[in-house]
Amino acid sequence: MKFSCEKALLMSAINMASRTVAVKSSIPALEGLLVEAREDTLRITGYDLKTGIRSVVPADVREQGALVLSARLFGEIVRRMPDDVVILSTEGFTVNLRCGMSEFNIQGIDASEYPDLPTVEYMNTFHIPQNVMRDMIDRTAFAISQSDARPIHTGALFDVEPAEEGHKLTVVAVDGYRLALRREKITDLTGAKEFRFVVPGSALKEVQRIAGDVEDYLEVVQGERHIMFKTGEVTLVTRRLEGEFLDYKKAIPATAAIRVNADTRRLMESIERCSLIISEQQKSPLRCTFEPGVLKVKTSTALGNAYDECPVDGDGQGLEIGFNNKYLLDALKSVPTPSVYLSLNTPVSPCVITGAECRNVDPDAFTYMVLPVRLKAGV
Repeated sequence: MKFSCEKALLMSAINMASRTVAVKSSIPALEGLLVEAREDTLRITGYDLKTGIRSVVPADVREQGALVLSARLFGEIVRRMPDDVVILSTEGFTVNLRCGMSEFNIQGIDASEYPDLPTVEYMNTFHIPQNVMRDMIDRTAFAISQSDARPIHTGALFDVEPAEEGHKLTVVAVDGYRLALRREKITDLTGAKEFRFVVPGSALKEVQRIAGDVEDYLEVVQGERHIMFKTGEVTLVTRRLEGEFLDYKKAIPATAAIRVNADTRRLMESIERCSLIISEQQKSPLRCTFEPGVLKVKTSTALGNAYDECPVDGDGQGLEIGFNNKYLLDALKSVPTPSVYLSLNTPVSPCVITGAECRNVDPDAFTYMVLPVRLKAGV
């Protein structure tokens, strides 16, 4: 194998593929990157048997071939080389790397020892702008469960359904205490008119990174056991999570006895001020009282007590309800509109947070649900 490639392009491909290299594995090859020189392109693959990333960059290929190189060592060598053209050649499993006046000789591993990246059957596929996909993940990922008690909830649900004009994609994350939902239109759907799958949260973090802040389209492909996310140069393949995901449509209350409107920033500031006396060691729920025209927030810990008020539009009918401060703040930070609606029923039923009408933002595209915390009498 022999090729030359611009250092910046090679470094970018190494960094991207290295994100899914196994840190420690019983298969030594998985701790490395599969480097393949084919015709006029270079393919670099990282794979940990759960998620794999393949990055393709242009290269001047003199001799085709493939070899596995230590991800850490290969990456460090290229990173520290001068900004010039990197030339890589092999003789057996010995790899020679040259760039400017720098030269290294390192050992590789036979490419046949590297497991194949899974083939994803094109059962269903759709396209969505990369920046929209990034935003959908960003506004829901915080609610993905970190507990293995229900493995299906350690991922986010992708639910594709027909809409008035075309189809819509709904991404839902839930961890047992809160729910985050983001909805968008999609294009170029092929396959079933309705389908759903669950993507592991760890893989979605990598999808955020391969999707640029651009309007170029990202292709999403559902296979029998795997999901593929593909841009022009980068392909990510991950296994699907299997199991019964929460029926989010039934979980979100359809009606609300109380609905108030608040300025998003002012509400966050009130909660943040009261949260100053809450810590990992000193935990306490926020006691929220919804009065006509005002939301009163207070809490008490061994550090002291705090009280604040936030003006609202609407009558909360004196409803008193407790919330985890972090869960409320996470939801409010993800709302893209300057004001929000809080919909409630009883002290033991969920609070549904939605965006208010705003120019260039569809308020129905975002829904957050937070479960209350039981309050102790007189506290």
